[in-house]
Order: sequence, then structure tokens, then C-alpha cells
Amino acid sequence: MKIIVLLAFVWLARGNDGLRAADPATEPAVLSGETAKQSPLLDQAAAPVTNGFTIFMIGDSTMANKALVPENPERGWGQMLGIYFQAGVRVENHALNGRSSKSFRDEGHWAAVRSRLKPGDWVIIQFGHNDEKNLDPTRYTTPNGAFKANLARYVAETRAAGANPLLATPVARRKFDAQGQPVNTHGDYVAAVRAVARELGAPLLDLNRRSEELLRRMGPEPAKKLYIYVTAAEYPGLPQGRQDDTHFCAYGASRMCDLAVAEIAANAPQLAPFLTRNPK
Repeated sequence: MKIIVLLAFVWLARGNDGLRAADPATEPAVLSGETAKQSPLLDQAAAPVTNGFTIFMIGDSTMANKALVPENPERGWGQMLGIYFQAGVRVENHALNGRSSKSFRDEGHWAAVRSRLKPGDWVIIQFGHNDEKNLDPTRYTTPNGAFKANLARYVAETRAAGANPLLATPVARRKFDAQGQPVNTHGDYVAAVRAVARELGAPLLDLNRRSEELLRRMGPEPAKKLYIYVTAAEYPGLPQGRQDDTHFCAYGASRMCDLAVAEIAANAPQLAPFLTRNPK
């Protein structure tokens, strides 16, 4: 009996340092296995949501999350974004491989995002790579026609929900001319994004300009480090290896995300204060 009383006294004396029930107001919820399966796009920085807003990302494969298991050399730059923001900022990457500004909407992916937008949220919009595919009517858009109209509609619908649009130009492919200078492979699509941002007064993340500048500084051969240049010895699941001048390896995705964050810091003053910065 004395032992039981002593243990009870010790437990009470320890207070918050002892065993206690979880307080849902102060502790992040733990997702069950079933709930986690239903929300595959949440970044590690997603919970708890203390700042009250979510950054949604819509776009193509250069932005999209990539599978990590089994081993895979490819990453999308959006896969990295959550770690650049302060704890409590929620980042959901809904970008998908192969989608254009047209097919992302036609397949219902935008409707799923739009239904969840609330005032104060943000939407980063990056298309262009697949809008260029003029042999595929399910994806192709003309740069100064349907492409601009699609972007303008995303902006308008984002604002109608009280959320904030961020337009992004498509990141550069690794292509150089004979003088070792980067070549714009996106034609008029880059200018179209800039025009919509200017006409509608939407913040612009000029990832094309930033990534071309990086390629120019690096040069043709060193720039391969940004993209996917791997052998079968490195990735047995790729028996032919892979050489890809469009999609990024982990290092390249990280560098592209660096550039996106620099653009946020420069051009999105309402969002920039939530970035994690090095102490001065």
C-alpha cells in the first residue's frame, strides 16, 4: 500500500513531465494508415497547420512528386518546397506527370484542388511543357490562345475563392547552341505566362529565366548534374540507364526549388515572410 501511494505521489509531482493524455490543441494529429493513403500529397512540413493557409501546387512532371521506393533518380522541384517554409505552413503538391493547362482541368484535377481553396491560400501554377505537344489534342494549346486563356481562368478561379495565384514560367530544358548558350525550347509559352501575369497583376515566378541563367553559368557538360544522367550500374531498375534533359535528379530539383524560393522572396511579399531564413 505504501508503494502505491508513493508512486501516485511521484506521478502527480512530475506534472507535465510525466505520463499524460495528448492534448489535441497543442499536439499534431497522427495520421492512421488509412488516412495517410487518402492524402498522399502532403509534405512533411504539412502538419500542424498553425499559420492557417495552404500552398497548393498544380503543374507537370518537372514540379510533381516522384516515388522514392523502389529507388528512383527523378525528383520534381515541388517535392522539395515544404522544407523551405516555416513549420505550420502546409504544402500540397498536386502536379502530375504529362499534364498541360488543358488536361489538368479536363481530367478533374483542378476541380479537386479548387473545392478545397479557402481565403488566404496560395496556388502555384506552372504549365507549358505539355501544352507544346501539338500532336496530342488532349494536351495541346496554342500559346497565345487557349494557353493564355487557361492560365487566366486558373487565376480568376483562385481569386474567386479568396486565394492567391502565383504564375510560374516553365523551367528550362538542357539544350545549348554551338556557342554553349542555353536555347529556349518553350517558344512563345514563356512569354505567354509573363503576359498573363502582367495583364492580371498576378505575381510571377520566372523559373525559365532563373533556370536558363543557371544553365548559362554552369555550361553544357556540368549542367548534366541537374538532370537525369544515370547508368544501369547506379540504378539496376533502369537496365539501359537514362539520359533525360527535361527532368531533374534530386540535386537538380533542389536547385530548381532554390530558384523558385528566390522568386517567391523577390516577387511574393505576402508569402515571403513565411520562408525559413538563415539567422543573421
